[in-house]
Amino acid sequence: MQLDRFYPIFDSSEWLARLVPLGIHLVQLRIKDSSEEDIRAQINKAKAICQQHNCTLIINDYWQLAIELGCEWVHLGQEDLETANIEAIRNAGLKLGISTHDEAELQIALQLNPDYIALGPVYPTILKKMKWHEQGLDKVSQWKQKIGETPLVAIGGMSVKRAQGAFCAGADIVAAVTDITLHDNPESRIKQWLEACKTTQQEVV
Repeated sequence: MQLDRFYPIFDSSEWLARLVPLGIHLVQLRIKDSSEEDIRAQINKAKAICQQHNCTLIINDYWQLAIELGCEWVHLGQEDLETANIEAIRNAGLKLGISTHDEAELQIALQLNPDYIALGPVYPTILKKMKWHEQGLDKVSQWKQKIGETPLVAIGGMSVKRAQGAFCAGADIVAAVTDITLHDNPESRIKQWLEACKTTQQEVV
């Protein structure tokens, strides 16, 4: 399975409408603290945008809605795994990405045979408060050795300048959030990311 190496994460379909047309081919919709009606509407909008631009859409957390609305991917954190019906997700044909932060969580994830595993935070992040300190690039390399062919996503404090280091350490995909959404010119930043991932891919392969 081949996923794009650049993986931005946005909290609304408005961000997708604004930036996916620039050439993004893999994106996550991560909505927090909203009504089910709004989330359903946002997923439907995101689906339409991604279908129009040949972009793979991954839904964070809301696996029931992802199944109901005919999505292809869902991403779950470790807390989500405690209540999610993995059998239902798989029976619906959805692909699954899982967050990990330590060895115990990695073993839980591997038992579920996910379609990618994310490790974070690689660097300090301002996105949310976390009990884990930065993992560092050495941890990225360790994780890649342990998971083998399963795609590895590096997330947390990632920037254009840090992307190459993550790829060289073993990450297959780099996820970015605030480096884009808090940038003075998100459109320009997306173009920088696309070029950086393209260049890095040529260097690493």
